[in-house]
Amino acid sequence: MHDFNSIQQTARDFMKSRVLLTGVELDLFTVLSAEAMTADQAALKLRADPRGMAMLLDALAALGYLIKEDGSYRTEPTAGAPLSDDSPESILPSLRHAANLWKSWSRLTEIVAPGGHSGVEREESFIGAMQVRAERDAARLVEAIGPGKARSLLDVGGASGAYIAAFLEVSPDMTATLLDLPSVVEMARRYLTQRGLLDRVRLVAGDFRKDHLPGGHDLALLSAIIHMNSREQNVQLYCRVNGALVPGGRIVVRDFVMEPDRTRPVAGALFAINMLVNTEGGGTYTFGEIREDLEKAGFTDVDHIETEDALSLALVEARKGTSRS
Repeated sequence: MHDFNSIQQTARDFMKSRVLLTGVELDLFTVLSAEAMTADQAALKLRADPRGMAMLLDALAALGYLIKEDGSYRTEPTAGAPLSDDSPESILPSLRHAANLWKSWSRLTEIVAPGGHSGVEREESFIGAMQVRAERDAARLVEAIGPGKARSLLDVGGASGAYIAAFLEVSPDMTATLLDLPSVVEMARRYLTQRGLLDRVRLVAGDFRKDHLPGGHDLALLSAIIHMNSREQNVQLYCRVNGALVPGGRIVVRDFVMEPDRTRPVAGALFAINMLVNTEGGGTYTFGEIREDLEKAGFTDVDHIETEDALSLALVEARKGTSRS
């Protein structure tokens, strides 16, 4: 029996494999069997990027190959024998061979169908993936947020508009603004037209990383946005959202929220690696970091209101205070 979750899991299992194989290629398990190290110490010893090393070590700890204690990492004892170069039980040669196979397997589509089969454009694939997930989660998201008396929703980076559609369908008096890149806005226009909701939505083409956000809203949603940004970029974004809300307005952030040691939830630790390889400064953040950054932007009453077990995504809400933008 194949369902959404099982297929999605199979498609993403490469993330765990890639994290392990990178640990093998850097010989991290041998190094950390000899002595525990902080991420900075390991980066210095291996002449690696400190940010990347910290994310990699957290992911390996999340998967159980390392133990993280008081900010230092060491190889998990039962992993030490098969994963250490100086162990008579080492299987590292086999795993290094697997790392080499990774490179050739990555060419499988090209080998099977050479030329002209590059697949769907990256942006269209991304927005399509967001829509599939949003349509599954939208009703539960709206219920968890509780729109209450909110009458004007701002969806920042709203993609196809699936979340907006869910809000408007349960709140007949609500209108909404969706802000996203020009090409994405056109996708949203088609989707919202099909749902018969376009007349209640203002579509704004722009870049949420730098552009002004239209004002007058009493509820703002940032769903799966903040992991693409550095903390500094998020503070700037929160400030712009603050300016787009009326007094007492509410912001809701939906994203991974990490435990203080950054190794749980496992999906969040792996997703941080996804941001390491796909963004300049993105990552996954703890509730303490999200709260601090919201407060820097003038928000108050920051609260962790819900965690979604299936995806390890969470909802964090706050109220508009005084903007410091």
